[in-house]
Amino acid sequence: MLAAVDLKLFLHGSSTERRQIADEVDDVCRSIGFLIVEHHEISQQVCSNAWSAAQAFFDLPLEEKLAAKPADSSCPRGYFPVEQESLGKTLGVPAPPDSKEAFSIGPLLAPDGHDGGPDFDFFYGPNIWPQNPAELQHALIDYYMAMEMLGAQLMQLLATALRIDENFFVPFHTHHLSALRTLNYPSVTGKRLPGQRRAGAHSDYGTVTILRPDPMVSGLEVRLPSGEWISAPLVADGFIVNIGDLMARWTNDRWVSTLHRVVDPCSSDDSPSPRRQSIAYFMNPNDDAQITAIPTCMGHGETPKYPPVAAGRYLIEKFNSAI
Repeated sequence: MLAAVDLKLFLHGSSTERRQIADEVDDVCRSIGFLIVEHHEISQQVCSNAWSAAQAFFDLPLEEKLAAKPADSSCPRGYFPVEQESLGKTLGVPAPPDSKEAFSIGPLLAPDGHDGGPDFDFFYGPNIWPQNPAELQHALIDYYMAMEMLGAQLMQLLATALRIDENFFVPFHTHHLSALRTLNYPSVTGKRLPGQRRAGAHSDYGTVTILRPDPMVSGLEVRLPSGEWISAPLVADGFIVNIGDLMARWTNDRWVSTLHRVVDPCSSDDSPSPRRQSIAYFMNPNDDAQITAIPTCMGHGETPKYPPVAAGRYLIEKFNSAI
């Protein structure tokens, strides 16, 4: 089971309560890197609106959804049809395509004072909005902004867990590259490809991922250090949060960016898999943020395990490896 964190108690509790919660988070991030965030301050209406609008989009005929598909396959925004991506390939091994579709948006505004380099459009290009459903744009923008707030609160918690200044991560997210993906795993009947998953085994790329999972349909699995896969619980009014690759690098692997996947709960090709939906907010640093090991995350005489890396370049390479 994944550990649950009372975010409200951390934000508004006593110094003793805050320290206890932060230490528990440190333990979880060292061992599995996945936790459930409860008692958050995100409006249920904002969540419901985004969920319903995304569902309405995925219910559209394919040809209508394809109108929101980016012309450039390397663009991270817009509509991604079923089997266009293979997250398993991000591990550098052959993998079948994922049986999922997605609609993605990125930063809502390009940052002031940043000149357009060769990758500027990848990071801060305009989002692609379909004509239908009419409420999708407004609902997802509201949700994106809510996740920005929640992400900032989580960064405060994670910095406290690392026993560094609680605002340590703020300068690295002033013009962040965070992405919002609404995901749909359609019901499928018939033969699946060998080894095909709804989403292949992978780790996430950035700082943290904030997932609004399907409250009714299971499928998310997390790999333990032993190699065993466990099922994440169904979560009705919370978020599943996991550490990404760049956070693991920041902590010199003190915290783990854990492999996870989405499987079909039906074991037989003859049984129709239930439709599943989720919304993931991938909190990513600034494009020019240099990710280097935090000194306090290294023991005496220990050196960084990874060379410094620009967050933007790392994210581009990981995204393109799944296409």
